[in-house]
Amino acid sequence: MLLVTVAAYGVYLALVLGRSADAPLAESPYVSALLWTVGAAVAASVVLHIALAAFSPEDANTKDQRDREIHRFGEHVGQSFVVMGAVAGLALAMAGLDQFWIANAIYLAFVLSSLLGSATKIVSYRLGFHPW
Repeated sequence: MLLVTVAAYGVYLALVLGRSADAPLAESPYVSALLWTVGAAVAASVVLHIALAAFSPEDANTKDQRDREIHRFGEHVGQSFVVMGAVAGLALAMAGLDQFWIANAIYLAFVLSSLLGSATKIVSYRLGFHPW
């Protein structure tokens, strides 16, 4: 998930920043790039999960209590950025900023949420899981 998120957001930034060479950034077309990169990231994630499940040993899908706790912990940590993105989007809307900035703030929050959640899970598996 971490790699898919980084790749999708990198492609999105390249598309949007590449289109805005002549005009102000807020006037560049971003909606189609945002929808396509999010859709491609979801599709890639599904395909990768299916491929990993198909080529993994039979008992690899068995989850114990520790796996469930690490997954839940990573999701909770990652969700903090979703909340911050919603608050940022709300603040930008109340400030009367352009839809471009609102959409990009929310998209960035989703990206950061995925990155932080995935990184938390990886660190928990590698260095040990110590819930407080």
